[in-house]
Parts: sequence; C-alpha cells; structure tokens
Amino acid sequence: MPKMKAVQVIKPGSPFELVEREIPQPGPGQVRIRVRACGICHSDVFTRENLFPGIQYPRVPGHEVAGVIDDIGPGVNTWSKGQRVGVGWHGGHCGDCADCRRGDFINCAHLKVTGIHFDGGYEEYMLAPVTALAALPDGISFEEAAPLLCAGVTTYNSLRHAGALPGDLVAVEGVGGLGHLGIQFANKFGYKVAAISRGKENAELARKLGAHYYIDSRATNVAEELQKLGGARVILATAPSGKSKSALVDGLGTNG
Repeated sequence: MPKMKAVQVIKPGSPFELVEREIPQPGPGQVRIRVRACGICHSDVFTRENLFPGIQYPRVPGHEVAGVIDDIGPGVNTWSKGQRVGVGWHGGHCGDCADCRRGDFINCAHLKVTGIHFDGGYEEYMLAPVTALAALPDGISFEEAAPLLCAGVTTYNSLRHAGALPGDLVAVEGVGGLGHLGIQFANKFGYKVAAISRGKENAELARKLGAHYYIDSRATNVAEELQKLGGARVILATAPSGKSKSALVDGLGTNG
C-alpha cells in the first residue's frame, strides 16, 4: 500500500511524532483530501493532552485544513475529485437531532471535531465526511485559507452575530492569531475599529490591518479610552486572560 507522512500523538501527553502510515481509503460519505496546508491552533493541545472527551489514540491533530479532493467514497455525489476544499473544527453533523433540524449544526448532539474524533490535517492525506467540507475559491492560496477555517470562522461569526451596525465602534482586544483577523473583518463590516494591545509595537500593524484607533493597554486605561470614543458597541476579546477581559467591560457603550 502507498505510504504517507503524518504527525501523530500516540498517547496523552506524549510528544508529536513523525511517522509513516498507509494512505487511507474513503468510506461511504467521505472524501480523501490531499492536504496542501494546515494551520496550527492552540486547541490542538486538546488532542495532545487528552482535554476533550472521546479521543482515541494514536490521533493526528489539525483542524485548519486546506487541500484538494483526490478520491471520493461511495454515495458522494455533490463533491468531485480535484475540487479545492477546507475542513475546520466542525468535523461533521448528523442532520437528525433537534439542533441540526434548526440548522444549528455546530451544536449537533453527535458533532464530530476534526483532529479529535478523527484524524486531522497534520498528515499528507486525510479523510473527512462531506458534512465537514467547505468549498474554497480559486482566488485564495491554501496557506491563506487554512487559518480561516478556525480563527477566521471564530472572529467572523462573532462579529456577524454581535449586532453592531456600520459606523459603530467595535474594539478588538489582541493583535494575534485571532485579533489580526478580527480587525480586518471589523473594518470590512464598516465599523469604527479600535485595536487594543500591550505596548506600542503593534500600533503600526493594527492600523495597516484596518484599525482606526490604537489603544496601548500598558500606557492607558482601556475602558476610559473607549468611553472617550463614545463607548464600544462590541468588544471582541481574543487575548487569553480573564483579568484583561474584566478591565474592558466598562468600555462598553449603552446597550453594548
């Protein structure tokens, strides 16, 4: 059987290891993807440290996957070989439970998570159920598309459902893996964007990404600065710190 390279976790807490595996064959309702790019997400630690229920080892992490379908399994009629696709955290849904019938697939009672319930994108070829696939347009590279399948979806959907209108002040805390995307999305939504980060070193990048204001949380009181701008309708907090998030609350405007 043809072989491929994969990076797997053999047991909880063990280091990542590079191995050779047989290239898998797609089953009913599955496609095989030739992985062209896979982002690295902090949530991959769930797989390494067994922090999510139901993980079976060895397991290949990776849920920011972009590639090309190179084979399809029985019963797959809506996808074809050669098609550019992505797979994110959402690794498939049942379509039958109450949440699925409402169209709330991410809360499916039988939700599968890529890289947790089945092998993810840290390998040259991976299998994915068709319910996990997203079509990728030709105009974006695989490397650019991969992080959008997790970090991009997280920030885009947060802003899309937050209730802000064009012209509202939206603050984005952090200019990292999530925040740099949040700033760009917020700008394209037509919001007045205030980027928040520690120190002056991220100011130029934040403005280049589309921020209209930059607030240095080391040098100023962030909540007071936001109130000077009229108060934020939405604060998208991406920094992993409860303390920093608590300090932002008073920066919200009326009904923020």
